[in-house]
Amino acid sequence: MHSLLQLFQRLSFFFIFFILFFPNQTQQTTLISPVSKDKHTNLFTLSVYLKTPLRPTKLLLDLSFLFPWTVCGDTATYNSSSYHYIDCDETFCEYLGFGNPSLLCQDCYNSNLTSSHCSSPATMVCASYPANPVTNAGDVGYVLVDTLALPGLSRSTHYGQLISLSNYTFSCAPSYLVKGLPKGVTGLAALGRSKLSVQAQFGSALSTSHSLAICFPGSSKSTGVAFFGTHGPYFVFSKSNKINLSKNLTYTPLIHNPIGITYDFLISPPYNEYYIGLTSIRVNGQHVPINASLLTINKQNGFGGTKIATRTPYTLLEPSIYKAFTELFIKEASSSRFNLTVTNPVKPFKVCYSAKGLMVTNKGPKVPIIDFVLDRESVVWRIMGANSMVRVKNKKVDLWCLGFMDGGVKEKTSIVMGGKQLEENLVQFDVESNRLGFFSLLTSHHSLSCADFKVTDFAKHIK
Repeated sequence: MHSLLQLFQRLSFFFIFFILFFPNQTQQTTLISPVSKDKHTNLFTLSVYLKTPLRPTKLLLDLSFLFPWTVCGDTATYNSSSYHYIDCDETFCEYLGFGNPSLLCQDCYNSNLTSSHCSSPATMVCASYPANPVTNAGDVGYVLVDTLALPGLSRSTHYGQLISLSNYTFSCAPSYLVKGLPKGVTGLAALGRSKLSVQAQFGSALSTSHSLAICFPGSSKSTGVAFFGTHGPYFVFSKSNKINLSKNLTYTPLIHNPIGITYDFLISPPYNEYYIGLTSIRVNGQHVPINASLLTINKQNGFGGTKIATRTPYTLLEPSIYKAFTELFIKEASSSRFNLTVTNPVKPFKVCYSAKGLMVTNKGPKVPIIDFVLDRESVVWRIMGANSMVRVKNKKVDLWCLGFMDGGVKEKTSIVMGGKQLEENLVQFDVESNRLGFFSLLTSHHSLSCADFKVTDFAKHIK
């Protein structure tokens, strides 16, 4: 009887992952999830329903990691009536793609798995290698299957019926891996380009698009939204109008990096991250002098290029780019048009200005505009004061600081576009067409914001 159950389980998984690569004709089923910003870490979180019965769950929103993971091992208690493990078949475990091909399985005893879900301590199950992309801490885990649900989108942006994914496949992780992440987070929502990403798993199960769109909130007091399974429409509600922002997206191709990331045991395959073809940076219309080779991806080692990542709150620049960029910004900010003088900075920032007398509009503080030039001058991602400057206000200081950081010598990507520069932007990751769409700084257009999607965070109470 037990062997028949194992056979049925394995066949069901082969079916699920068969449709991952051979999906049916794409249908329109739109799912939504609240996106929040943590005020302490400045990282973004995604809210979902997980387990049986379904429970609101807060996960780190990550655009780079290979697979989702949730705390359920170590001293944590994972209470769900629907979860199960995957018995070891090395070919199948490797096919799932949860990590190192040389370490595909581990036994129940070493996995600390409950006896009710393992026939014996010697039973082998598919292994996984979860990691924290913020701290880079990693460990050995195991593959788990349970139910995940997201609200369907009704005719407005109000929540419709919950749509469940009963074969949601993720990694179980020890509780210490959430160290350094926002409070209340119990795992990671992988939203990269892999077949294990949340949008890919839902897309395959529902025969919908694997594309994703996110409006990143600019404050911990407001809520953004993630759209799954659709290329639009994306409706925001202004005071008097209903506006479809999908008609106003600017597009640029997604670029492939042939070399994957390595976290301790985990070997991530290539093409999982979102790279774009940045060709130059302008400050107040003036080009930043950059070694052009840094802006292309080295095909031998994967170094260089530009990617979008939410694991860092601020954009990281390769040291020589950072030096040239900040020098030009300081020069342009001191011109007669702005007449700004740098003041003593506060950590972690290096360039700051007094907030006194600095004009602020719906575009943020009036400072030199930064342009990320893409596709050889044909596309521009404009970064105005609201996305380039960070307010630092306490009893001692009141400053506006430049929200760009020196990435250091260990960062292999020359430019990592971080969370601050994504705030109040709608970004579409269109994997079918291999392109990225963006609508920059909603607040500069009719004073819109991501909160105008009118989505409430059902996991907001989790602390």
